Amino acid sequence: MIKDLWYKNAVIYCLSVGTYMDANGDGIGDFSGLMRRLDYLNGLGVSAIWLMPFQASPGRDNGYDISDYYSVNPAYGTLGDFVEFTHAAKQRGIRVLIDLVVNHTSDQHPWFKEARRDPKSKHRDWYVWSKKKPTNANKGMVFPGVQKSTWTHDPVAKEYYFHRFYDFQPDLNTSNPEVLAEILRIMGFWIQLGVSGFRMDAVPFVISTKGADVKKPREQYAMLRDLREFLQWRVGDSMILAEANVLPSTDMQYFGDDGDRMHMMFNFQVNQNLFYALASADTKPLIRAMDKTKKRPHSGQWGMFLRNHDELDLGRLSEKQRQTVFDAFGPNKEDQLYDRGIRRRLAPMLGGDRRRLELAYSLMFTLPGTPVLRYGDELGMGDDLSLPERECCRTPMQWSTEPHGGFTKSDKPIMPVIGHGPYGYEHVNAAFQRRDPNSMLNWIERIIRMRKEVPEVGWGDFEALNVGNDAVLALRYDWRNNSVLFLHNFAAEPIEVEFKTGLADQRGARLVNLLGDEHSEAKKNGKHCVCLESYGYRWYRVGGLDYLLNRSDV
Repeated sequence: MIKDLWYKNAVIYCLSVGTYMDANGDGIGDFSGLMRRLDYLNGLGVSAIWLMPFQASPGRDNGYDISDYYSVNPAYGTLGDFVEFTHAAKQRGIRVLIDLVVNHTSDQHPWFKEARRDPKSKHRDWYVWSKKKPTNANKGMVFPGVQKSTWTHDPVAKEYYFHRFYDFQPDLNTSNPEVLAEILRIMGFWIQLGVSGFRMDAVPFVISTKGADVKKPREQYAMLRDLREFLQWRVGDSMILAEANVLPSTDMQYFGDDGDRMHMMFNFQVNQNLFYALASADTKPLIRAMDKTKKRPHSGQWGMFLRNHDELDLGRLSEKQRQTVFDAFGPNKEDQLYDRGIRRRLAPMLGGDRRRLELAYSLMFTLPGTPVLRYGDELGMGDDLSLPERECCRTPMQWSTEPHGGFTKSDKPIMPVIGHGPYGYEHVNAAFQRRDPNSMLNWIERIIRMRKEVPEVGWGDFEALNVGNDAVLALRYDWRNNSVLFLHNFAAEPIEVEFKTGLADQRGARLVNLLGDEHSEAKKNGKHCVCLESYGYRWYRVGGLDYLLNRSDV
């Protein structure tokens, strides 16, 4: 079971081929460059790499406007280069996940070109059309303030087509059985080339009913089982990580009561309340979010993250909570995006404060689920707010003090490397941090190694302990006769807490610090007393370090 569910105790690393390394020297990252950095990723200790879209694309939305699902963007290499990359990753024990972007295509995709040209083409019904502009065309935009409508008139087809995203990304009619069959073929193609699974983009939109006459979209959850069933028969231990920013009341519809739909989902509910806790030092909403999302099938797993390649979406918070996060981490208008989020990387959001960065990442690695780390965050990379929308935090990886941060030998990268200020590559780069034993990079590497040695987080059940102070989060995990306990102080001042581990036997009398020498022995009343420095954290093994001898087989 552990082998089949490898994602339960993994660390996933997200990157874009085009922003990692350019071996060709043409200013564009490519697969041969990425392959040369696999040893870096192997040394970091990641279990899997999630690749953002690399297929053929006009490139108007960072590759999410795909024009050929069965190819590689020539700027990144060839299918042969991709297979060499997946093979090299497998040799190092690293799995490869890729984006599955099937809610929409590029308007330059041959399917759409044929659909707009010929009303009798089979591809006409692969998209969503209307002879008249629907009355609700000004509602439901994914990018409010940038998008003006979800329906656009096509002069060739002489009809309106539906698009949840930009107008150059027409939605596929996923209710059409032929479209679903094509999605399965796409998955089968990439699985055959060495992929271990998919991060599925915009899942709620993929499974929603679409059309001019659809007043309230209905989610076709059965479609998720079709995807899971196909994938499981092709390669038994492959998986799907769903991007679904939905309410906790519908989580089980995505996982499936019997665990027969999505393997993993990003936990947006916890993510948003996590940032509220960081901004306010109030952990109560975070604990409630964890409790609301606690239910999941045995094979299901949450993906825990801090930042990703999109804006920090705060849409699930109350207006007051959202303003608290804006005031703390994105007070300027240029920091904010789509009236709901912050478009900054984590390090600038936290003012480059190493204490708060460690607190945040320690928290991510110990929340109930699988941690998903964004490229460059292991260095504390910054952002470039002069770039539009979400491009600001998609700048190239900073490898060294060489020109363009060692990313390329080209005189002009397609995406500019951050070359000025405190987050410029002269100050923040992998080569410098590799040589510094106290660097952020080496700290993250040690944390990843330790996280893999506490499978209780990925596999076990958790309980939030009462420590008498809402600024401190105390979580205990139990699995196979073993327990671990984590403390995090969100406050800017030191806090002393007293607590019981909540375990009935004598194991709870001793807490062994996994990251330092400050262990804890319970007092006569059975309580532990721990003093946490400002933004401090502790990782404890409950009992002794002979825990592996005590771990049960089931």
